[in-house]
Amino acid sequence: MTKPTDDKAVILFDGVCNLCSGAVQFILRNDPKGHFRFASLQSAAGQKLLEQQRLPTDNISTIVLIENGRAYTRSTAALRIARRLRGAYPLAYAAILIPPPLRNLGYAYIASNRYRWFGKAEHCMLPKPEFKQRFLE
Repeated sequence: MTKPTDDKAVILFDGVCNLCSGAVQFILRNDPKGHFRFASLQSAAGQKLLEQQRLPTDNISTIVLIENGRAYTRSTAALRIARRLRGAYPLAYAAILIPPPLRNLGYAYIASNRYRWFGKAEHCMLPKPEFKQRFLE
């Protein structure tokens, strides 16, 4: 198991959600500096990080970003992730100016329909060998 370091952010994601697994693959492709590490919310590492951040361990309806010792969820996490990616994706961070309750309406709608729209896997995704070191488990 790779351990998170102070300069690396950790993304906790729903390991059986096809949309979430696709998002992880997208982030891996667009994070050439390797800023992000990953763990599924269901994994032992993910559960431990949730406990350390005093977040519910049974809520898998949001992505969690742990950065500089602080946890971010929902649209705030997504926007903070986007600002670290290559290309034009950091421009999306401007949406942080929209009040979180408004931003999170769209996030909640997608999160509540993600299994229906994108499906659900029986098992957590397995990373490609070249990315294995970026996963905590």
